[in-house]
Amino acid sequence: MNNLITRMKVMEVRAATVSLLRCVSRFVLCFSWALFLVPSPGRAQAPASEQKTITLEELQQMALQNNPTFAQSAANIQAAEGRKKQSGLYPNPTVGYQGEQIRGGSFHGGEQGFFVQQDIVMGGKLGLNRKIFDQELKQAETEADEQKMRVVTNVRMSYIQALAAQQTLELRQNLCKLADDAVETSHQLANVGQADAPDVLESEVEAQQAQLAITMAERSQLRVWTALAAVVGNPRLPLMKLEGKLEDTPPVNADELVEKIVNESPAVKIAELGVKRADAALAREKREPIPDLQLRGGMQQNGELLSAPNGRSVGLQGFADVGVRIPLFNHNQGNIATAKADAERARREVERVKLLLRERAASVVQNYTFSQAAVDRYKNQMIPRAQKAYEMYSKKYQEMAAAYPQVLIAQRTLIQLEVSYVTALESFATSSLSLQSYLLTDGLESPAQPGGMDKPVREVNMPRPTSGSSQ
Repeated sequence: MNNLITRMKVMEVRAATVSLLRCVSRFVLCFSWALFLVPSPGRAQAPASEQKTITLEELQQMALQNNPTFAQSAANIQAAEGRKKQSGLYPNPTVGYQGEQIRGGSFHGGEQGFFVQQDIVMGGKLGLNRKIFDQELKQAETEADEQKMRVVTNVRMSYIQALAAQQTLELRQNLCKLADDAVETSHQLANVGQADAPDVLESEVEAQQAQLAITMAERSQLRVWTALAAVVGNPRLPLMKLEGKLEDTPPVNADELVEKIVNESPAVKIAELGVKRADAALAREKREPIPDLQLRGGMQQNGELLSAPNGRSVGLQGFADVGVRIPLFNHNQGNIATAKADAERARREVERVKLLLRERAASVVQNYTFSQAAVDRYKNQMIPRAQKAYEMYSKKYQEMAAAYPQVLIAQRTLIQLEVSYVTALESFATSSLSLQSYLLTDGLESPAQPGGMDKPVREVNMPRPTSGSSQ
């Protein structure tokens, strides 16, 4: 009887110990997840470390100093200035020797001397030449302004993508830590008989998936950072922590920005300057039939003997020629027709550029509108509901009214929503930036070279679809 009483007391002590351990384990698990839920999706921060930080302003300044496309733009301007100067220069004179009847013949004569020949350009053709290349110079200057905007925009866009990758990695790291804690808790519960083998396996799978997600997030962050370092012109720039928040992006009026793009884009200005250049070229071709004066004059020594009794030679004498080329058959009609066609093409190019910009802006506006709605839905509806659902499952699990897999499912849903929220913020910010920057997003695209001004819109300038950094 005494042995039976002793065994019953031991069983009661064991049961109390198991119950206490189970409660403590579940409390630790729920408390850990509660700590994770304190910061909101976009405000999750990694623990303080010794990693250096860098700001957007520092990155932009670095790009303005190191990006090689700025030197290319400056070279294009210098080349355009050189062509303008050259086109207005007067033709060089010709200086030469002239000799006739050099041996003299029976009269012991012969004429030898020098001449100077100069073409006088008529009809203001040199001034019209300068007008043509003046428009090219303005195009080159507009290209330089466009290139600066393109580089700055590319830096800002890469910064947004890197910031999203950084926040996504922080979320993944927090999830991994909590998943490891969940595995440890599951093993403790299994040791005291309060967790089944499927629960343990499920927690281990969740932990492995969290580790794999960290690896993917780290590779994504490295890829985005490599692109950012290339744009700022420092490919060896070490990975640093970025300052800023994705939530700081203000909303914009997409429709107004589209109209601004169509009417004020540098691409449109370049096309309009192309029209002025084509008109100047047409005016120049119309002046081409006006003949230039051909002046020629000089001095020569005439050795022919005079008939006078003293037998002296004629001596020094001068000569002069004036001529023009009569436009009898060639009125430059072919080049004039070509210039008219080029002028018409330039006018149509302005229309094409505006339509192209409107077409490209449509997809960006669609992306912006959708991401704006997604950000609002994630922030105000989906994430709060998922967080509440997780808290309810955690409480039920602590009260032994819910199974552990239900808690894991709620955890997974909440984390996926948080990552998707960061992706939506990234898409919202990049789309807004594209619209505000006239769709100029590629800072490593070379500016148009001299002679390539008839292509003011390059296909690669248009924003490319951005993929979520968490993928």
